[in-house]
Amino acid sequence: MIHAENLTKRFGDLTAVDHVSLDVREGEVFGFLGPNGAGKTTTVRMLSGLISKSAGSAVVAGCEVGKEADALRLREQIGILPENVGLYEGSSAYENLEYFGQLHRMDPTALRSNIERLLRTMDLWEKKDVRVETFSKGMKQKLAIARTLVHDPVLLFLDEPTANLDPEAAKMVRETILALRRERRTIFLNTHNLDEAQRVCDRVGILRTRLLTVGSPRELEAGLHGRRTVVRLERATETLARAVQDRIGPRPVEVSGDRLLIDVEDPDRENPEIAAAIVAAGGRILELTQPSASLEEVYLKLVHEGAAGS
Repeated sequence: MIHAENLTKRFGDLTAVDHVSLDVREGEVFGFLGPNGAGKTTTVRMLSGLISKSAGSAVVAGCEVGKEADALRLREQIGILPENVGLYEGSSAYENLEYFGQLHRMDPTALRSNIERLLRTMDLWEKKDVRVETFSKGMKQKLAIARTLVHDPVLLFLDEPTANLDPEAAKMVRETILALRRERRTIFLNTHNLDEAQRVCDRVGILRTRLLTVGSPRELEAGLHGRRTVVRLERATETLARAVQDRIGPRPVEVSGDRLLIDVEDPDRENPEIAAAIVAAGGRILELTQPSASLEEVYLKLVHEGAAGS
């Protein structure tokens, strides 16, 4: 759905996005994480054709970004929710969606059908004739998401969709994103909310001007310290560790207090072998775990390293 190679944006002497290469698959929710000023919004603006790129290339929904002949088709294929939603507050919910659908030159019958479907999906149909200025923040954000969908795009760019919302409104928006995910919509989600990313994203990329890493939240958590099995024993000794190592083959087995720390590649396959080797060597297992770092730990480590390297 998105393929970018060495995408770069410079503003004078400032490099806002530096040689970003990434792929976003059809039907996934891809989270773009990074601190304020990391280049997330600039990347979205380049990918959606709102601003020009300084270097690199990108193909989005089959359209070449920056190619004049593809510009109109790109706008038809994508929906964009900016951080500042920009609804017409003096108009009704229905009128807002109608206006944006008309901008896309939609067939009037299809537009009316889409508006009703979206307002019902967002639980706003009963409010369709109410002016938007009376809506809560959560209702406005749901209406703004409906606006991005009114022309039935295949790809959505959502820029900080829960920023500045209270917990109830943020939950409402997250549930809407999860509903879109079940529809197999492709969603590119800009956020610095790690809990949100963990809940709704299939994969995430961490950006600090440069793309630092890409993977599923679970892969990134497991990869920070490598995969390791931790076995808490009634008594852990070097003699026991050597006996276990003799049975499971040449891999590090480290003693730490009452625990054995053992590097693994495939925990589901190797952990039963490890447990059997410990018991055969005379050890008594109290607990066997597969610890991993939190997404927050991964994020902070990479972002701080990125800052130090810049």
